[in-house]
Amino acid sequence: MPYNSAIHDRKSTRRQGYDYSKPGLYFVTICCQDRANLFGEVVNETMVLNDAGQNADACWREIPTHFPHAVLHEYVIMPNHVHGIIELVEMEGSSAPPTTTPAPFRSPSRTIGSIIRGYKIGVTKWMRQNTTVYNVWQRNYHERIIRNDQSYQNISRYIIENPKNFFGK
Repeated sequence: MPYNSAIHDRKSTRRQGYDYSKPGLYFVTICCQDRANLFGEVVNETMVLNDAGQNADACWREIPTHFPHAVLHEYVIMPNHVHGIIELVEMEGSSAPPTTTPAPFRSPSRTIGSIIRGYKIGVTKWMRQNTTVYNVWQRNYHERIIRNDQSYQNISRYIIENPKNFFGK
């Protein structure tokens, strides 16, 4: 692919020098490619998920299975984006007895970026196998570090009320 400054010279939205594997609360927004309405529709201020939206929801709920240091808080799957709060926590040593059954895949990476990447991969894989959509997501995602309780409350309310305020693209 030839060099394209519009693609290759993007500025990172990440905070310079910040450790995104650090315990804390993170508000993330992940948008569909071209803001396409892939996951359902808002009807009477309520999000109604289609099959793709139900899969996106199931993949979101599976995040702690693959990333046991991630705790999910409020989230919403919207027609063309996903909002969620993910808390990263310190992990104690596992006291579970050894088992002979294979454990589910668990990522060694502990960053918010690896969690979002894994989520996007899971949804994209399902979409490519079950629909004609190939490019599901916009490149990257938006995140905000939640620094205090007031910010957490405001963001939680925003997520919960998002279907009431959705006006399409």
